[in-house]
Amino acid sequence: MGLAKARITIEHTGEQFDVMFNPEEYTLNKDNNFASQGVPGLSSPLLQFVHGNVRTLDMELFFDTSDARTDVRDETQKIVNLLKIDADLHAPPVLLFSWASLQLRCVLVRANQKFVKFLEDGRPVRARVTATFNEFIDEEREAKEVNRQTADFSKFHVVKPGDRLADIAGRYYSDATLWRPIALANHIDDPRAIAPGEELRIPSLPFTNPETGEVIR
Repeated sequence: MGLAKARITIEHTGEQFDVMFNPEEYTLNKDNNFASQGVPGLSSPLLQFVHGNVRTLDMELFFDTSDARTDVRDETQKIVNLLKIDADLHAPPVLLFSWASLQLRCVLVRANQKFVKFLEDGRPVRARVTATFNEFIDEEREAKEVNRQTADFSKFHVVKPGDRLADIAGRYYSDATLWRPIALANHIDDPRAIAPGEELRIPSLPFTNPETGEVIR
């Protein structure tokens, strides 16, 4: 038995349809965005993670209605319609693309139609649609999938008996000398004046001193 047909489901309505023929191949793309900062004296710039980019799915879909001698655009339009703005959502619909082990919650961002065979009256009966889908992750799902405690990727630490800022910095930054960002983020003037049970924000690095503009890495 061959693979089951690839299926597209419109999430908010439950409407679904199978593609006419399974794609011969598909490409999944994922990359991250890093910012570089040149530092005098170093042989190469420092890289800092900025954000991850969306995962994309690229494929070519094949349509052929030559045996039925019907207009193939009736089939390709099902794909193209997924680009239209839904009246209820005020945006194109969120989709689920399913094909065997491939499951992607996504939106269609591009559909390029190429018609390659025609009837005597000019109606196309064969077409290829190059489609690009972008993975769709809303804020609620992002929060569930990635354990981020704040929007700026800070974490929180509850002070335990015997904790020192240097110990806490060593735990989160792997460098006990980087205790100053924790002190500055929590407005601590005396690094010894922390009490058990106190909740401290552990900011991400690099950290910019809000008073002096100094960047601590």
